Amino acid sequence: MHAEDDQDRTWPAPAATGPVSARIRLPASKSITNRALVLAALSDGPARITNPLRARDTLLAVGGLRAMGTEITDVGGQDPASGTDWRVSGGQPAAGSRVSVDVGNAGTVLRFLPAVAALTSAEVHFDGDARARQRPVGPILAALAQLGAHIDDGGRGAAPFTVLGRGAIRGGAVALDASGSSQLVSGLLLAAPRFDEGIEVRHEGPPVPSAPHIAMTVRMLGAAGADVEEIHSGPGESGGRPDAWRVRPGRLSLGTVAVEPDLSNAGPFLAAALVTGGTISVPGWPRDSLQAAGQILDVLTRMGARCDIGPDGLTISGTGAIRGITTDLRDVAELAPVLTVVAALAETSSVFTGLAHTRGHETDRLAALAKEINALGGDITERPDGLRIRPRPLRAQAADGPFGSYDDHRMVMAAAVLGLVVPGLRVVNAQTAAKTFPGFTDVWAEMLGQAS
Repeated sequence: MHAEDDQDRTWPAPAATGPVSARIRLPASKSITNRALVLAALSDGPARITNPLRARDTLLAVGGLRAMGTEITDVGGQDPASGTDWRVSGGQPAAGSRVSVDVGNAGTVLRFLPAVAALTSAEVHFDGDARARQRPVGPILAALAQLGAHIDDGGRGAAPFTVLGRGAIRGGAVALDASGSSQLVSGLLLAAPRFDEGIEVRHEGPPVPSAPHIAMTVRMLGAAGADVEEIHSGPGESGGRPDAWRVRPGRLSLGTVAVEPDLSNAGPFLAAALVTGGTISVPGWPRDSLQAAGQILDVLTRMGARCDIGPDGLTISGTGAIRGITTDLRDVAELAPVLTVVAALAETSSVFTGLAHTRGHETDRLAALAKEINALGGDITERPDGLRIRPRPLRAQAADGPFGSYDDHRMVMAAAVLGLVVPGLRVVNAQTAAKTFPGFTDVWAEMLGQAS
């Protein structure tokens, strides 16, 4: 391939000419949208999802649920700027039919829809991108089989697999190791009110990552009318957090749910304020969020940002200093790529832990971050569960080629932050950010006052 062809395939990450100053409207939360879709599909009556995220991961969820008989239609939203809402009504495919679900590379689709499929009377085949076949799903398939579902995975514990729906799941008590993904627990809990006996699921293993996402599932289940309970067996390995969850059988009625902005997608913009000494405001930042809002701002504050939440939302400013920190990022792992870039630009070293599970995300993020930033002259050392980052001067000319995205939206966002202070950085397949943030590069250019 000629060099000019390679450049045509890459995105030139724009450099900042000074402190950023912008007001950023975030897309809606993928995590809330896909949970709402499942709860709506299992509700007794129609539900309405306002301000849903329309991106690859959520449209894959819509496609999978439609394949299983759910009716999802567009209806006019109250705010024309936010697009249309979704009206969702549960349904069933024809008994004995065979349908397919494309999970793409969406962990929520891979792990949330198998339990829904088991409640149908159809054969539902799941497959997706090549990377999806490597992502952890075996524990939830084994748990569903123990609860009475019929699953053919060829003994692989991975995609592709087929759920042989029998119209019902017995339910009961089950234990699994969810240290690979909190979605393994959420995927059981979301459908559990429809199990004949409900469920009691207990985590056994190293600490569950992204625990706030399970708390999100619990809160959304409760808001939809489910009888759900968190169980604390004691401090021990769980650190005082729930390590078991009980959902009793019953009806679901989601009603109308408004989807919050996606706070994990705020990460690169908030980091832009920190690394350029600028100011970013985010209207609509929720005061009482289903997401890990407090943990996100806590980490950024420790690294040198100044944060203020008021009636108009969040304002974050860089203070001119970037501090290295040692911290466990287990609860905000989606921000780890962006925070690694911030750490690489800090005044002192950082150590991030609690990230072993991110090796099973869209790519092995620890390996990818170390490889790409070190190619720019960085000094990042992989650890089994995280990274050690020693700040070094970085320059794009030191790289062997463009910054690799590995078809991972979070790697694109990390590269965008890096490009602010490393002129000439080019990024492979930046369009993959549309997985959760359609138009990301356009919004990034607008933040910098540049034409997209």
